[in-house]
Amino acid sequence: MSARRTLRRLIEKKNALLVPGAYDGVSARLVERAGFPAVYMTGYGTSASRLGLPDLGYAGLAEMADHARNLAAAVSIPLIADADTGYGNALGVRRTVQAYEAGGVAALHIEDQVAPKRCGHLSGHQIVPLGEFAGKIRAAVDARRDADLLIIARTDAISAVGFDEALRRGEAAARAGADVLFVEAPRDEAQVEKVARAFDTPLLYNYASGGRSPLLPMATLRALGYAIVILPVDTLMVATKAMADFLAEVRRRDDVLSLAERYFSFAEFNTLIGVTEQMELAERYREA
Repeated sequence: MSARRTLRRLIEKKNALLVPGAYDGVSARLVERAGFPAVYMTGYGTSASRLGLPDLGYAGLAEMADHARNLAAAVSIPLIADADTGYGNALGVRRTVQAYEAGGVAALHIEDQVAPKRCGHLSGHQIVPLGEFAGKIRAAVDARRDADLLIIARTDAISAVGFDEALRRGEAAARAGADVLFVEAPRDEAQVEKVARAFDTPLLYNYASGGRSPLLPMATLRALGYAIVILPVDTLMVATKAMADFLAEVRRRDDVLSLAERYFSFAEFNTLIGVTEQMELAERYREA
C-alpha cells in the first residue's frame, strides 16, 4: 500500500492521529524510528532551520518543495507538508501541488492568508476573499494526479475576521473538494467543539505549544472526532533547548568531556542516517 493510501485510511478513522513535526531529515527519521505512522513538515521550522528567519513568507515554493522532497525521501512513512498560501493565485497553486506531489508528499495544506503569510499563532493576519480561497482549493484538487494525495484546506479566518467566517470558509473548502479541513487557532474549548460539530469532513487540529489554541487532552480531541493532531514545532523547540543548554555549558566549563552523557552516540547516529547501509551499497557497486 502506498504512503498516500495508508494516510488516507488512517484519517478516515477520525481517531486523532498524532503526527509530530520535523524540521529536517534527521528529525523526520527520529519521528519514524519512534513508531509514529506519519510525520509533518512544519513551515515554521523550515523557515527557521533553513533560513534562520521567522515564518513570514520568506521561504518560497522552490525552498519549501525542495525541503518536502528531502524529508519524504528520508522516511518510509507518509509526510504531511505545509504549502503556505500555495505561492500565488489558483494557477500558482496548481504548480505547487504538482511540485509537492512529485516530491513524494502524502498530503499538503494550503491556507487563505494573503501573501506574504505569517505563522497562524501570531497576530495581524489578512485573508483573501472567500471565492478566491475556494478557487485555489478547487485548483489544488484538479492538479493532483494521484487521487490519494490529500488536499488540506486551512483557514486563518478566526484571527483575521472571526469564528463564523472560519466556519463559512470551511464549508466552502469542503464543497471545493478538500479532503481535510484545518480551522486554525480556535480560541477556547467551546470553539474546538463547534468546529468538530460543524463538519463531516475530516479535521486537523494544530497542537501548537505556546500558541493560541487550547492544548486539550488527546482523549478529548479523539472523542470529538478530529482526524489528525499535529505537533508542529515540538521537535524543533526541544532540540533548540538541548543545543542552547549544551553550548552554554561548554562555554561555562571550557570543556566537553564532562558533558559526554548529553551526546547521541556516533555509532547510533550513523545507524539513524543509514551509514552502514550506504557503505554496503557502495561495496556492491565497486569495480572488481
